[in-house]
Parts: sequence; C-alpha cells; structure tokens
Amino acid sequence: MSDPPPETAGMRSRFARHLDPVALGLTVTAAPHGARSIATLELPPAEFDWRDYAAMLLHVAAEIEHTLMVEYLFAAYSLGGPDVPASLAGKVREWQEIILGIAKEEMGHLVTVQNLLTAIGAPLNLDREDYPFGSPFYPFAFSLEPLTLGSLAAFVCAESPPSWSGDEADEIRDRAAEDEGADVIGVEVLYTKITELLGDPHRIPDTVFQAQTVPFQASWDEWGRGYAPGAEGPEAANVPGTPAPDLLILEIWSRDSAVAALKQVSEQGEGLEPSDAGERSHFERFIGIYRELATLDADALGRVTRRVASNPTTGEAIPGAAPGHAITHPEALWWGHLFNLRYRMLLTNLSHAFALAGPDAQSRRGRLIHRTFSEMYNLRSIAGMLVMLPLSESNPEQLNAGPPFQMPYTLELPRREHDRLLLQRDLLGAAAVLVSRLRPLTAERGERYLTALEQSDRLALEQIEVMLG
Repeated sequence: MSDPPPETAGMRSRFARHLDPVALGLTVTAAPHGARSIATLELPPAEFDWRDYAAMLLHVAAEIEHTLMVEYLFAAYSLGGPDVPASLAGKVREWQEIILGIAKEEMGHLVTVQNLLTAIGAPLNLDREDYPFGSPFYPFAFSLEPLTLGSLAAFVCAESPPSWSGDEADEIRDRAAEDEGADVIGVEVLYTKITELLGDPHRIPDTVFQAQTVPFQASWDEWGRGYAPGAEGPEAANVPGTPAPDLLILEIWSRDSAVAALKQVSEQGEGLEPSDAGERSHFERFIGIYRELATLDADALGRVTRRVASNPTTGEAIPGAAPGHAITHPEALWWGHLFNLRYRMLLTNLSHAFALAGPDAQSRRGRLIHRTFSEMYNLRSIAGMLVMLPLSESNPEQLNAGPPFQMPYTLELPRREHDRLLLQRDLLGAAAVLVSRLRPLTAERGERYLTALEQSDRLALEQIEVMLG
C-alpha cells in the first residue's frame, strides 16, 4: 500500500489571499451580463507546474462548493415563519426542502473534489474563506442572506450553463448584478478549465492519476446510501413529491474517471435539461423557484421569509471585514456558539474520515460518516432555534438571529490517530459545556433538543473512550 495522501492544510486558504489572476497568467474575457471565459495557457502560470496548478484550481473549486453549500443552507433556513400566508405555507415548505436538497448535493460535490485532489496526490481542502478573496472564478462575494428575489437570482446565475440566454436570462442576470453589485459568474467557467487541464495528456500525464489512492477516497457505498434517486426512508425529502437529494460521490483512478466525474458534477449543477433519470439540475430547480417567487406581490414576497439578520456573528465585527450583525441576545448567542461548534465537528468528522483507509479502519470510518450526517441535522435543528430568537435585547430593527457558520481557527488534524480521538473528545467536552449554559435560558422545545443531543454525544464519547482505552 502506498503512503496516504497529504492531510488537509491547516491555515485557511494560504494561496487564496495572494491569488492575482494577472500574475497567474489568466486572461479573463467578459461578455455582457457576466458570461466569462478563461483563455487557454501555453505554459503554466509563474511558480506552478501543471499538476500543482490543477491542484490549486481544485482547491478553489472546493472552497466554492463549500461556500455555496453554506449560503444555500442559510437561505433555506430563512424561509418560513409565522407571517407566511396560509395559502403559501405548503409552497414555502417545498421551496425550503428543494434548497436544502441542493445544499446536500453540494456537499457531495465537495467530497468528490476531495477525491480528485487525493487521486493526483494533492492536499485536501475542506476550508472556505469567511469573506472570499477576489478571483475570476468566484460566482459572487460570500454573504449569508435571507432568501430574496435578488439573492435567488444570484444562485440561478452561479449555477447557470454558458448557453443560457434570452430575455429571462437577461432579466435575472441584471437582478443578480444589482443585488451583488457586480456580474455573477457561473461556476461552469472553473469546471470547464479544470476539465480541460486534467483531460490534456500533454500537460497532465497519465502517471499523475494514482489508482492506489482509491482506498483513501470517499465512496458512494459509504456516503451515498439513502440518497439514490427515488430513495425512501430517513434520508428522503420531508415534503411529498420532492425527491431525495442525489449525492454524487465519485471515485477517481484515471484520467477518464476524473473527466467523467467533473462532467457529472457540472451536469448536476448547470444542466439545462433533466437527466436521463428525470432529475433536474440545480439551475433548473433554482429557476423554478425564482419563477414562482416572481409571481408574488410585494406583500407576499416579504412574508415568505423570517426577518433574519444577514451575516450573523457570535463576536463583534472585525474592522475591515464585510459588515455583519453581532448576536447579543443571551440565549441566541449561546445557540450561535453551539451552532459554530457543531459546524466545526461536521468538518472535523469529514476530514477525519478521509484520514482513515483500509479494511481495518472501515468501522471507525463508518462511525465518522454517520456522525457527519448527524451534524447536518444538528445544524438544521439549531438554525431552527436561532431564526426564531431576536438578534439582541434592544432590537429596533426587529431582526432575528441566524446561523453564523463561522469557521474554526484550524481544520488541521493531529498526525496520530490517538491525538485525533483526543480532539474529538475535546469537541464533545466543549459541547457539554455549551449545553449546560443553554439549559437555564431555553424554552421547552430547546430543552427537548438539548436532552436528545446530550444523549447522542454521550454515546459518541463512550465509543471514543473505548478506542482510546
């Protein structure tokens, strides 16, 4: 067995903060309404060779998939509330479930990008910028916003195929540009560039693709169960008629498998027509919601979402950073801290699962995968608490809090498995402290959830103690 692939880098986006498109040799051509393309390079950019350049582009892709997943989750969590007209309650619930399903599929894209990085021997990247750098590849500046026609237009454009045109396309692109303050770039531009690069044997030789890394990659058998088309059971959608998410977890062992994986990810995101199995792309699903929202009058449009603060944070705003709203209401603040911790636990479990390979680690990896999905449901439950609580005690704008999705100080794992288990134990210990702080502040619904969370964490801690022992 070959050496395992490198672990996830610990410092957030070292390359990202200094990425200058001109210095990298990127020629970006822009057409009206955001259509862009990246010129083919004859030589690799300065300070890169082709394999390393491919790894850098895949790191950008990973950050984008992570960012879109978080933004979609926030938008979905903002939908609903007591002001939704009775005639729209079922439709709003359907929109929420569709967007949550897209966010879960983005997690599948994120995992597949990790497999691509593993296959070419590059470090993993599960990170994202809180406020991403300027790059010709990013669809739009990162921001956590309640769902509006403007933010939804940006989602449509980010997932749009290059061939999308016509009066409706122009109207949506104009609305997205007005909402974002700039044209919104389609993710397809980046995936086309990566596909072109990995598909070129003159720049990326066959030897770059390492079939022996497959045991270190995520597999659909482990990660995709319950998410097949038409799936029933606990992973199926909660709204009748809304299909379960279709997670793409694709293993990479050759050039052909890499190009095929990139094509499938692109088609799920930007396809103009339903797939052979009848599945609609992210673009089709978002534009379907947009068309329905656009028929509402101003009053109804303002009542389908809660008054959730944009860019909520558990700390004071940082000078020079994008504007945000500090959560200061006592109960909401501690729910915000618990949300951030469970978000970190999700990313840690995901990274830890990638660090384990081989038949001896199968059961441990399975437990981590199970806990990763459990944390997704924890995030949804805690977000449900936050969007119903006020942002502050003195709150003239009458804004509610929201899930902050703040990144941890590091995602780097310890090198030894024993120390990784100690980290898992530390996170569970921190969660227990937050639960104890929340108990005196929360109402009955929150108390029931905290009791269930405490029981689940106790079982996880017992498993860790057995492995440590």
